[in-house]
Amino acid sequence: MTYVVTENCIACKYMDCVEVCPVDCFYEGENTLVIHPDECIDCGVCEPECPADAIRPDTEPEMDKWVEFNRKYAELWPVIVAQGTPPENAAEMDGVPDKLATLFSPNPGSGQ
Repeated sequence: MTYVVTENCIACKYMDCVEVCPVDCFYEGENTLVIHPDECIDCGVCEPECPADAIRPDTEPEMDKWVEFNRKYAELWPVIVAQGTPPENAAEMDGVPDKLATLFSPNPGSGQ
């Protein structure tokens, strides 16, 4: 089993999870984070730290696409080992549906 970052992290990217990860398996894109599923040790400490409830175990229904999403981008993006500053509109974007389409938008939800 592994934990994966799901759609609600997009444009929220709170990063509380990064500080608690004992194996540094988080990777950072411009608008979201991902967990490398082959590096995650299934400890689960990151899941309760996420204010956006965007980290889920891969055993939940329909998580296969998120496992592959996390794997793909973990191979492309740099590892992150320290908590940074979330986007200014993170609270506004928390819970917004269908955020996957905004993944590569410079300012999702800002109207720009």
